[in-house]
Amino acid sequence: MPIKLVAIDIDGTLINDQREITPQTVAAIKKASVQGVKIVLCTGRPMTGVKAYLDQLGLNDSDNEFVISFNGALAQSTSGNVLVNYTMSFDDYADWQTYCIKEGVKSQIETRDYIYTINRDLSPYTVYESDLVSMPIRYRTFEELSKMQDQYVIAKAMMVDTKEQIDKAWTELPAEMRDRFSIVRSEDFYLEFMNKQASKGNALQLLSKELEIKKEEVMALGNAQNDDSMIEFAGLGVAMGNSIPGTLKIADVTTADNNHDGVGKAIEEYVLK
Repeated sequence: MPIKLVAIDIDGTLINDQREITPQTVAAIKKASVQGVKIVLCTGRPMTGVKAYLDQLGLNDSDNEFVISFNGALAQSTSGNVLVNYTMSFDDYADWQTYCIKEGVKSQIETRDYIYTINRDLSPYTVYESDLVSMPIRYRTFEELSKMQDQYVIAKAMMVDTKEQIDKAWTELPAEMRDRFSIVRSEDFYLEFMNKQASKGNALQLLSKELEIKKEEVMALGNAQNDDSMIEFAGLGVAMGNSIPGTLKIADVTTADNNHDGVGKAIEEYVLK
């Protein structure tokens, strides 16, 4: 059965370690798009961190091209029409933030427009995220965030700290909180919390249904834990050569790593006619 939709993670997958899409991969994606294949970027990033790549691939500002962002909390057309929107309530955020304070782990939340943090001394990982996704940082106290909660929507909350601090916070995380959220470890220094229904796999499944594309006609490519749900959903799940062991284990096939045109080579082998 031919592939009609290709879902592609960005960091560690679509882009190389210099944050660039290589020419071979650009060419393969554009050729697939011309043939009518839907190219869907699926990322933990907000839209601010996706737009430059959409522009490069010729997919931006369209009612017929789509993006899954915030690890599946949001799915929309590249022109901004929202199909899926799984957000976090302020009450859930408040309980989560209390746990972060108790554990002494630095934290932040992301909306469509800003990164908010209650840490006056910014975590270097917050600064890194801001640079990575082109999103400004706003420091606010918890009390300020509570008073202005009707002015923003929380897409995801993130623990942003050293690997040791994140390991400890994850190990000690109460079962009730594990059950309440969808949780992914996107980096050693990031532990992300979202609405329980939010995942790349769920969003991809809903988008495929909307587009009347069967799962057997979907290929998904990724390299990390937050990609596993879409790799498992897709008819053809592809792990990058630089993937973590768990992702390599669940994938149907493996392609080259992100520095050697893994995405482009997979599209050439499994999609292009």
